[in-house]
Amino acid sequence: MENEKNNMKLDDAQRVRVLSPGMMVAKRFFRNRLAIVGLVIIICMFLFAFVGGAVNPYSQSEVFYRTEEMKKDYAGAAKIDEFQVFAADGVELPSDVYSKMILAVTKNALVFETRDGQTLALGRIDDDTYHIYAAEQQMNPLALKSEEHDAAEAAGQNQFTYNGVEYVFDASGVKETLYTTTELGIACRKSVTAFDEGTTFSYDFYSKVLTAIANGDKNVEADGVNYTVENEGSAAMIHTADGADYAYVSDMSMNPVSSGIVLTPAFKEAAEAAMTAGENSFEYTDEQGETDTYLIKDKNGQYTIQRYQETRVIDSYAAPSVKHWCGTDGNGMDLLARLMYGGRISLMIGFVVVIIELIIGIIVGGIAGFFGGWVDTILMRVVDVVYCIPAIPLYLILGSIMDYYKASAKTRIYMLCIVMSIIGWVSIARIIRGQILSLREQEFMTAAEATGIRVSRRIFRHLIPNVIPQLVVFASMGIGDVILAESTLSFLGLGIKYPAASWGSIINAVNDSYVMTNYLFVWVPAGVLILLTVLAYNFIGDGLRDAFDPKMKR
Repeated sequence: MENEKNNMKLDDAQRVRVLSPGMMVAKRFFRNRLAIVGLVIIICMFLFAFVGGAVNPYSQSEVFYRTEEMKKDYAGAAKIDEFQVFAADGVELPSDVYSKMILAVTKNALVFETRDGQTLALGRIDDDTYHIYAAEQQMNPLALKSEEHDAAEAAGQNQFTYNGVEYVFDASGVKETLYTTTELGIACRKSVTAFDEGTTFSYDFYSKVLTAIANGDKNVEADGVNYTVENEGSAAMIHTADGADYAYVSDMSMNPVSSGIVLTPAFKEAAEAAMTAGENSFEYTDEQGETDTYLIKDKNGQYTIQRYQETRVIDSYAAPSVKHWCGTDGNGMDLLARLMYGGRISLMIGFVVVIIELIIGIIVGGIAGFFGGWVDTILMRVVDVVYCIPAIPLYLILGSIMDYYKASAKTRIYMLCIVMSIIGWVSIARIIRGQILSLREQEFMTAAEATGIRVSRRIFRHLIPNVIPQLVVFASMGIGDVILAESTLSFLGLGIKYPAASWGSIINAVNDSYVMTNYLFVWVPAGVLILLTVLAYNFIGDGLRDAFDPKMKR
């Protein structure tokens, strides 16, 4: 009994003989370690792309932000070096009064004539403040010799009051000339800012206050209201009779960098005090009681006031962390999510293109090989024509057309699959044709023809199955080639574009040598995934080739 059992056992040679062809192919395939490694890699890639993308909490186009303190320009300031002219109520000054006034001040000839023939005179209060008068020449020796005239001259001024009459004198000529005046306006190198945004100043206020500041007066009456003047260096604070802040006068022009910023007189006072003292920062407490530190940058008398603000910025090129395992790209998108979703596109394009190539190649190659003759000649010439189509120029044309029409990511995928399939099927057609040409002369095909089996059954039942091993090998290797081609096209900007992701487009986003050398985590993972996938398909293709070869000893 024991001997019978032993006789029933199959040795290795007997076991091989009873295995089906498919089982024998599988056995030889799984003996190839590299093929197994490739299969494991491909399975992992599919799990990573499709399962990982489903469980990942982030989408491929989700942008992440971070909050950080940044120095931002708040205001600009500079010394006022141009006169500001304020006209008296109801007065319209000549159009060339400003240019004529500047020329008169430069030459110290304070009486000048405008383009329309009007004689004007400047009443100097100090170097930065002048009254503008309509002047009429007078002959009054007593006024020229008066104490009031001498006092004005000693004070560096050229205007005085004598017997209730306002006079100005001009000593720029050979003989000093005297003029009576009618006030038309005032010119000064100062700005006036109200503490209350709704406050507007009259000309009487401008004239009286600016004159008082120039003369060093502590009190002034304007529009029937008494004010006090508190001089603070080159600036002055104007207070009402009850001590409330009313206006701030400064020789510094200060303007916000944006319309949403309001520079209060108190802020201007604090900033100017810091600038005058040569400090590079100051603190200011606003009306809400919040204290901020402001930075001062001085560039040739042009001041820039900055402050630190919490700003929401794109979290670009963030290093790998618990939140972002692979970091973020230049657009602040999670790289792990984009690698997963990009893997879907790359793997899907590889499979779709190869399947389309197989369908077209099998049909064209099968018909050409089976019928031969003129059918074979025509179809092979078609193959030759398609084979001669230059791929790169075609991709460039296609990319330009899609860019012009702003094609969506889905449209780009479809068009890329179609064009790559149209170009790639010719190699399969040649392989199928060659195999069928050799198979149709075999004895089993002669027997099938003799039995009267219809043509379609002979082709798809007897011929095609015999070329499937070669097709499987070609397809396994072709998928890797297609993935590599798609990655190359996307890298060149001819394939998938932002915001959609593929492994090639992820690498394409690194278009700067600085980013490429300093942020390796942005592009290295995509490159590694492409490398592993292509190698895996090549390993599988080599394994299938060896497995289908009956001469293999494995």
